[in-house]
Amino acid sequence: MILQALCEYYDRLLKQKDSDVSRLGYSSENISYEVLLAEDGRVIQVNNICDTLGKKEEPRAIQVPQAVIRTRNIKSNFLWDKTNYALGVGADNRVCDEEHQAFMALNLKLISPDIEDAGLLAFRRFLEKWTPDQFVSPMFSEAMKGRNLVFRFEGDRDVFLHDRDAARRLCAYVDSVSLDEAGESSESWADKIVTCLITGQQGPLARLHHPIKGVRGKGAKPTGTIVSFNKDAFSSYGKKKGENAPVSEEAEFAYTTALNYLLRSKQNRLKIGDTTVVFWATADTHEKAQVADDLFADILCPPNDDEQASGRIREFLEGVRKGVPLIQLNPDLDPGTQMYVLGVSPNVSRISIRFWVFNRLDAITMRIADHANDMYVEPCPWKAAPSAYRLVLATVPNREGVKPSSDDAFQNLVGEMLRAVLTGGLYPRSLLANTVMRIRSDGKVSGDRVAICKGILTREQRLLQHHAQGVIPVSLDKETVQPGYLLGRLFAVLEYAQRAALGGNVNATIRDRFYGAASATPARIFPVLLRNTQNHMAKVRKERPGQAVNLEKLLQEIIDGLPEHFPRSLNLEDQGRFAIGYYHQSMAMFKKSDGAGNVGDVDDVQIEHEETSGEQQ
Repeated sequence: MILQALCEYYDRLLKQKDSDVSRLGYSSENISYEVLLAEDGRVIQVNNICDTLGKKEEPRAIQVPQAVIRTRNIKSNFLWDKTNYALGVGADNRVCDEEHQAFMALNLKLISPDIEDAGLLAFRRFLEKWTPDQFVSPMFSEAMKGRNLVFRFEGDRDVFLHDRDAARRLCAYVDSVSLDEAGESSESWADKIVTCLITGQQGPLARLHHPIKGVRGKGAKPTGTIVSFNKDAFSSYGKKKGENAPVSEEAEFAYTTALNYLLRSKQNRLKIGDTTVVFWATADTHEKAQVADDLFADILCPPNDDEQASGRIREFLEGVRKGVPLIQLNPDLDPGTQMYVLGVSPNVSRISIRFWVFNRLDAITMRIADHANDMYVEPCPWKAAPSAYRLVLATVPNREGVKPSSDDAFQNLVGEMLRAVLTGGLYPRSLLANTVMRIRSDGKVSGDRVAICKGILTREQRLLQHHAQGVIPVSLDKETVQPGYLLGRLFAVLEYAQRAALGGNVNATIRDRFYGAASATPARIFPVLLRNTQNHMAKVRKERPGQAVNLEKLLQEIIDGLPEHFPRSLNLEDQGRFAIGYYHQSMAMFKKSDGAGNVGDVDDVQIEHEETSGEQQ
């Protein structure tokens, strides 16, 4: 299903006039230099053709004859390659005789001496005259070594040598010649006609599948394959290579080209940890599909720095939740548009499929709207629906002076969480355990982490009908008697009393010292905290008696709702409710100092002392 959908997407790309997708027999490769050849084969000029618009120089993506698959064998490309092959010179002044001989053998075999094309004939003369010792300055530089290059014939302004008509006709023979050079019989493979497992059509067998590029992960190669049989254990019944899962050359080229195209895209790609997510739409017209792609990119990863755009996304999802038809929310949207979402990650020399989700646009947007509703807490820590990237960052350690990185997250959580968001299923229970553990370890009770706890518990209540302990509140709930939630509220009030007595510059609050123990073993910690709070309250009574009265009333109100004895321990769900109760009560007493209405971590807020009328003591 995955490969079939990618093949269909490739067909759609071919029909687009402005698409730069590779045609059959070609691939997009990063090229840094061009070599200009005279009619007699002399090198006239060498040009750096890298893009220089960005902060640093980047190679240009150019359509060239399809790159060969190199494992351990020395195999050459046609009319382009690294300097190791094309010129016989590699990095660190390494002479690459074997590579250069392979390049010459392939290209001289394909380009006969009596060829009528002047450009290809000049290239043949170049190969006959060239020796690696000609690689000298000023024409050739050290920066060229190990980089990809192409050739151009003098007089051709906008056409590389491989784009000439005669060169394109020769590309059809490259694979068979390459097989001969590798010591394998071209007849044994080129003549194999199979029924393709992807298309159901008959065609030549794809012996090897081309690599997928751009799937990056910490400490992993950015290149791998989805289909490969490089070990005897992967083969059956004496079959070799691609015979074990027969795919036609055309289908193999289509799905690999489409996936590589998506992985190069800035619009249809999202990286979270070691998981790279690509998505695409299929609709009646290209315009409808493009609108769906743009919408999905925005709601999957909302632009937090654009308040206006975030507002539009929030209003859109609210409309979806209320059942408003998509065509009313956006006339350019087609509810029947099919959305495909694929998550992949590197695995040594292969590509692992993390998740695969496909559904109608109206159904998948409803799932994302449900996700936003489940995760919603007040005060809300975000402007639009919570992005998967932001939620993953909330589960990583918070180190002073170090920016959180998604590479530190438990990578299996990424795929499981995104699958839950897109399918409407249960969030991974390990996400709750990891979030609670992080809160206990570093004491950061941020809005993002609280939203995760609330979202997981809310979804489990809805899907599993777990309503025994009451609905998970969105904002401060003074009526609930759920012990975990009440204990979180009580802990927040005790912390507030400490700050009210000692000021906002406390080196270590009770949250820094006791949050983990209080949320796990209340019976052991809370009696101690309550005794210490009497000292804080005594100071508050002297300085601000009205505030002291209000704090005592609030403490008594919360304690009256608790059981006679503090629970000896709290399970994982109640520890999540503890965090929610703490957050709600803290935000009710603490306000953001910038006045913008955005809520952050309680470390960033200042105490607002409100003197209220009370009995003076």
